[in-house]
Amino acid sequence: MATHAPVSDEIFPKHSTKTYALAELVRGESAQVGKGPEDTVFAFPIVLLWEGVLLLGATLAIFLFSLLKQAPLEEIANPFVTTDPAKAPWYFIGLQELLEHMHPLLAGVIIPGVLVVFLILLPYLDHARADVGVWFGSARGKRVVTGTAVYTALMMIAYIVLDNAFSLRELLRDTAPQWIAQGVLPGGILALIVALPALVLRLQNATRREVMLALFTVMFVSAIVFTVSGFLFRGPGFKLYVPWQMPGGYNPWDGL
Repeated sequence: MATHAPVSDEIFPKHSTKTYALAELVRGESAQVGKGPEDTVFAFPIVLLWEGVLLLGATLAIFLFSLLKQAPLEEIANPFVTTDPAKAPWYFIGLQELLEHMHPLLAGVIIPGVLVVFLILLPYLDHARADVGVWFGSARGKRVVTGTAVYTALMMIAYIVLDNAFSLRELLRDTAPQWIAQGVLPGGILALIVALPALVLRLQNATRREVMLALFTVMFVSAIVFTVSGFLFRGPGFKLYVPWQMPGGYNPWDGL
């Protein structure tokens, strides 16, 4: 009776001329070629198609708005006459609002620089793989964002109103150096407002993702509050007014 060699000897012969060896066998259902991680989609063509749709939608919205709203050129600027109020474009008017409360170096360079660095470092500060790409991450994350947004809106509005009524720049003009009255004190107040939600969350054993959500929400909502304040509530002399009581017939909406 003829004997047969084991199947393994046929596939992996033992003679000295072989050029390969069996390292490991893993049981699997199918080949993994062309497959990505779970809950992901291919950048091409799926994401590319969505980006194309969004691009076309944004272009259509801008086109329709340009048909409804005219944007004529004003007269040639007169260097001897300053427009009152002289407001920056809407995307810079938040910085112009900050300039009313602190030193230009702090409002125009240091704070924007810190925000840009924070956005750059955010993926490295929050490197958790769980719930990546999910809005708010969890039900608790949604509560953190909502609570932080309400807190930031109230605190920043209160800061603008109180500093307008009791300006540190004016109160400490003759009693403290400029770098304290316009730098250290207003910067410290803003830093405390920003850090307070993060400190409260850390005391509650919150995750790093939730702390980053709170800090980003503070930054985002603060930008909205300062932009709305500078655009809608600043009138002649860049003083604070309610929109329906602007002096001299000034209407902030006329600039749009």
